[in-house]
Amino acid sequence: MDSKITGRMVGDMIDHTLLKADATREQILKVCAEARQYKFASVCVNPTWVATVAGELQGSGVKTCTVIGFPLGATTSFAKAAETRDAIANGADEVDMVINIGALKAGEDRLVEDDVRAVVQAAGGRLVKCIIEAAMLSDEEVVRACQLAVKGGIDFVKTSTGFGPGGATVHHVALMRKTVGDKIGVKASGGIHDFPSAVALIEAGANRIGASASIKIMEGDPDLKKVVLM
Repeated sequence: MDSKITGRMVGDMIDHTLLKADATREQILKVCAEARQYKFASVCVNPTWVATVAGELQGSGVKTCTVIGFPLGATTSFAKAAETRDAIANGADEVDMVINIGALKAGEDRLVEDDVRAVVQAAGGRLVKCIIEAAMLSDEEVVRACQLAVKGGIDFVKTSTGFGPGGATVHHVALMRKTVGDKIGVKASGGIHDFPSAVALIEAGANRIGASASIKIMEGDPDLKKVVLM
């Protein structure tokens, strides 16, 4: 693969993710140790693990990320805001919220925008990523979701929860990047299992990668020894 994107560049963009319902403390601690070793951007976990992860990552430079209204996005704005405030109080640096997908598909744009804004305000200046679940949407809906998220004040738009009908695609990442421009981030997440796939998504416009297969992705880089800083 002829690319200028190195493993270190990819590692700097990875949100090392464990969102399974049956995740144990031992598994969460393992993910944190891996993130420290590979110097990933963040560890992304369900809210119940935020305090644990924040403690484990203290002083490492790796951020603590969590999910809000996950994975359906169908909770109320009040509930999402409360969940966000609780996560921040427990040490979250970043939150990935799921939009109200049904409202978007029904054309209730004001509700979608206000829902996003409620989380942004509750986050108190922390970085907010907005999951649009692109695999459920038409291209027109992807564009509209991104536009509404930007109006709501988000920092990133994100392709997928990883629990929906599909994950990140080059097509959706490119469309999202075209829609939001250069000032808003694009996170590709869902079904990213190897280094070439991550590189293709970055080349399409992603500047953050959400993955549970982060180690496998990194091991796909030919210069792994230069990437892993013990």
